Parts: sequence; C-alpha cells; structure tokens
Amino acid sequence: MEDNYIKIDALMFPGKTPDLKEVEAYLNKTLKEEYVVNESKDILRIGAKFSSEYCGSAYTKKLRGAVLKAKANAVQVLPEIIMSAKNKRWVENKADKHNKGWFRYDVKFSIPVFNNEGNQTNENIYSATLVARINDEGIFLYDMINIKKEASKPFES
Repeated sequence: MEDNYIKIDALMFPGKTPDLKEVEAYLNKTLKEEYVVNESKDILRIGAKFSSEYCGSAYTKKLRGAVLKAKANAVQVLPEIIMSAKNKRWVENKADKHNKGWFRYDVKFSIPVFNNEGNQTNENIYSATLVARINDEGIFLYDMINIKKEASKPFES
C-alpha cells in the first residue's frame, strides 16, 4: 500500500483507555447509511449493529494501550478511511450465519502524539483491515481489525 493515509488532527478520545461507550454513541450519531470505496467503487453500508460490533467485538475487547486509542480515535475520520480503502479481497465464511462471505480492505490512518505541554511532537501511523460482510442486501461494514503501528517517521511541521 502506498504511503497515503488519513490524518487525524486531534484526539477526540484521549487517554490510554478510551471509553468505548462514548465511541459507540459517537458512531451512532455521526455515520451515514453508506459510503463508496474510491478504488473498488463498492458501496459499504452501515448497519444498525455496526457501532456495537466495532466497539464490542472479540478483537476490540483484546485491545489495550495505543492500539485501542487508535481504533477509538479512527471513528472521527471513518468515512474518509472507508473511501480510501485499498486492496479489496474476498474471504470465505467460517460460520454458516455469515451468508456470502466477507470482503477485506487495507487502510491507513494516523493519530497525533502530544507532549506534556499539549504540543504535537509526532504522529503515529497505523495500518488496519476493514472487514465487510456480504449478504443479499449488500456489503455491510463490520469492523476494523489487525491494527498495527508502523515504524515511526520524523515529525515535520
């Protein structure tokens, strides 16, 4: 994936352990019903259960520290992250309940790093995978998983 990424300018959910109930409430208030992925032209729909899955999935429950903070703060640019998704691929079902399989997409985003005085000193860039469920009604965004911090790059102001 190229070095382009979606930049988050401020931390809406600061702290080492963001309140996922606040993140879920934010998602419920702000997301539209669908977004178009620029590369594949797929329409990703946002279902009623998306916010609870994003904040309450088995993957999310295992997250701690910087990766949890990154996932929580990514919600403020989630539309841009969806639209910038790359490398669409199909994955087979592992359970009968999931209908027609899954699409996965690669994404990148950054969150700022601040010093004790509140000045931005760097940014951390993360790569992740968007997971979308396929069924008879369309393609539904399900979660963001495999979030990994990339090697640090010097900060340029």
